[in-house]
Amino acid sequence: MTKLSVFIATSIDGFIATPDGRLDWLEDAAGTDDDYGWDAFLAEVDALAMGRGTWDHIAHLDELPFGDRPVYVFTHRPLATDHDVSTWSCSPREALEAWRQRGLERVYVDGGQLISAFVADGLIDDMTILTAPVLLGSGIPLFSANTTASAFTLEGVGSWPSGFVGRRYVRR
Repeated sequence: MTKLSVFIATSIDGFIATPDGRLDWLEDAAGTDDDYGWDAFLAEVDALAMGRGTWDHIAHLDELPFGDRPVYVFTHRPLATDHDVSTWSCSPREALEAWRQRGLERVYVDGGQLISAFVADGLIDDMTILTAPVLLGSGIPLFSANTTASAFTLEGVGSWPSGFVGRRYVRR
């Protein structure tokens, strides 16, 4: 069985980026003293799925911070890159079936629109949502307006000296 997981940070008011897609507010708030559970989370992940906007934000990196895990970028546009990534334009259900056939146990789903698409199909198994101590006022929301209602159970809460709060939810 393939589990689909989310690990993402938002502002207090629920935005994952500024209106123009910048994340500098998040980097400024995070500091450098803690990984907020990222390393432990990533250690349990077999592959990553991300939307095109998320990919465009990290594509400039010389080395991707995911080790040798496969990366699937969901896009309908051509992707020019030196990184070893796969481009997909399939539905969330088709992707999940392909990952099951490949024997992947846990896939990390990243990017607001992609997360919303997987949530809309009822496919996300767990979510770790970090809240940064920042109000943006406007921006790109974590969940799109057409995200369907879904029930999750709070499994745990953590906090850090930086003011970040992390909540872990599992699907009911």
